[in-house]
Amino acid sequence: MNYNWFAKVYDELMDDSLYAKWADYTDQYLDKSDHILELGCGTGILAIEMTKAGYDITGLDLSDDMLSLAYNRQLETGIKFPLIEMDMRDLSELETFDGVICYSDALCYIQSAEEKLQIFKEVYQKLNESGHFLFDVHSVYQMEQFDQFSYHDEVENIVFMWDSYAGEDPYSIEHELTFFVEQPDGSYERFEEIHKEWTHPLEEYVELLKSAGFRSVEISADFQQDVTETSQRWFFAAKK
Repeated sequence: MNYNWFAKVYDELMDDSLYAKWADYTDQYLDKSDHILELGCGTGILAIEMTKAGYDITGLDLSDDMLSLAYNRQLETGIKFPLIEMDMRDLSELETFDGVICYSDALCYIQSAEEKLQIFKEVYQKLNESGHFLFDVHSVYQMEQFDQFSYHDEVENIVFMWDSYAGEDPYSIEHELTFFVEQPDGSYERFEEIHKEWTHPLEEYVELLKSAGFRSVEISADFQQDVTETSQRWFFAAKK
């Protein structure tokens, strides 16, 4: 997925309070001494906060736009950690880790159950014994809520429109993003991006994790809550 202009407004769209919640969730399963890989690290906000808290973390993302912003944030804060541009579907070149995390619904950008299973297998192979794989995804309910979603705003000389519609596949959504970017002469140039996300029924994620080899899977929702029919995010803690 090439984020381009979306990467430039991503941080403005995110609820900053979520990063502390993701860190708290991680603290339940991983220790400060653990070596951690973050899949889909984005602009690096969570990794920086966790590095400040004492974690040894490596950030991985497929988008060079996101990684460029993460690197700039490292320069601004003086907090550095390794950044890797890589597809999470092939982690064969990496070392092993005590924990792997993947938040902010990054796995929803992976379309098929087969591809997700491949990622789960890759993570399993890169985890040390008794290591944890922690991630969240959109629930089926949340995907339904996205249909006909519309949000318009302006950030740093960029006017953007975000409209979402049900995708062609079951449990999928398409986000149509339109950006009007101010030019030096005061005019605006238009750019468009389409972002697609997919999820699966809760039971299917559990089956995929067990097929990958994970021996136990703990499930919660919306940051340490019980799963209900209206849960927005599902959280999984899979142990090797």
